[in-house]
Amino acid sequence: MSKSSSSQVGPPLGPLRFQSLLKRAIWGGRRLATVLGKPLGPGDDYAEAWEISDHGPDQSIVAEGPRRGMTLAELMASHNADLLGKHAGLARFPLLVKWIDAHDRLSVQVHPNDAQAAALAPGESGKTEAWLVLDAEPGSRIYAGLKPGVTRAALQQAIGDNRVTDCLHSFDAAPGDCVFIPAGTVHALGAGLLLYEVQQTSDVTFRLDDWDRTDHEGNPRPLHVAQSLAVIDWTCGPVEPRRSDSRAGPGRGRETLVECAYFVLERYNGSDSLRLGGDRRFHIVTLIGGGAELRLIESPSDTAGGGGIDAAAAWKLSRGDTLLLPACLPPASIECTNATLLDCYLP
Repeated sequence: MSKSSSSQVGPPLGPLRFQSLLKRAIWGGRRLATVLGKPLGPGDDYAEAWEISDHGPDQSIVAEGPRRGMTLAELMASHNADLLGKHAGLARFPLLVKWIDAHDRLSVQVHPNDAQAAALAPGESGKTEAWLVLDAEPGSRIYAGLKPGVTRAALQQAIGDNRVTDCLHSFDAAPGDCVFIPAGTVHALGAGLLLYEVQQTSDVTFRLDDWDRTDHEGNPRPLHVAQSLAVIDWTCGPVEPRRSDSRAGPGRGRETLVECAYFVLERYNGSDSLRLGGDRRFHIVTLIGGGAELRLIESPSDTAGGGGIDAAAAWKLSRGDTLLLPACLPPASIECTNATLLDCYLP
C-alpha cells in the first residue's frame, strides 16, 4: 500500500494512547489495579489488560486526542501507511500487547505457527510471544519447553497418567526475567506472576492440560490434546529466561531482549534522555517502572491542513502505560527518571 492510499483525515497522527481492554478468567486477580492502576470493576478475577489489539471485536480504542473513540482497525483502514511506514499494506495490526495477572496457574498450552493456524484455526495467525516478568511471588514458577529427551510417545503416556508437568522444564521466576516462547513451545505460567506480553496478533491456544481445574460452574474447561500434539515443536527443548543483571545500576542503558521474525523487544534502564523512532517503523513504548515523559523532537508536517501537533506537547507515562508511536512521526525524546522502558517494533 502506498502512502497515497492511506489518505490523512484531520490533523497528523501523534502518539496514540488506548483504553485498556480488560479480560476476566478463573485464574485472574486484582494486581492489574493494585500494581498497574488499571480501572477494574468489582470481582477478583481480572486476568489480562490488552493495551494494543486489532483482533476481531477485541479492539483498542483511542483514549484521548483528536481521534478519541476510534478503533485500531479504523486507524489501520484510514492511516495504514502512516501507522506502519515501511511495513504498510498489512490488513491487521501485527502485534498484540497485554498485561497478565496470573493469580492462579494458567493451563499447560501450546500455540501453532502461521501454517498450522491456517489449517487448524482459519482466520487466526500463528502465535509467537515473549514475556517480561514484572512481579513474582516467592516460589512462582514458569514452565517453558519440554525436558531433554521427551518424545511424543513419552508425552502421550504422561497425559494418560495425569503427570504432564513431569515432562516440562521449569524455573523459579524473578522480576526482570524475559522469556521467549516461539510457536510450538509447550508452556504454562505458575501462580503469583504479573507480566508483560507481546505476541503476534492471534488468540489461538491449544490446552494440553488444566491441572484438573473446573470453572465457576464446576465443569472442566475444554482440552485440545490432539491439536496440541499436532503443533508441538519436538526439537524445542528447555527454554531458559534472559535475566537482568542485578549488579548493574540505573545507567546500564539499552539491551535487546528478543529479536525474531515477528518482533524486536528492547529494554532501557536509566535516567538519561532516550531517543527513538524516526525510522519508518511504529514503536510500542511501555513503562515498567520509574517515570518518563515523551516529546517529539520536531512537529510532524501537516499535509492535510487539519492543524499540527503543539511542539511543546508532552506525553507522560506512569507505570503500566503504553504509547503507540506511528511510523510517520519524527524521532521522539523520552526524558527518563530511574525508568525501565520497553520498546517493541517490527524487524
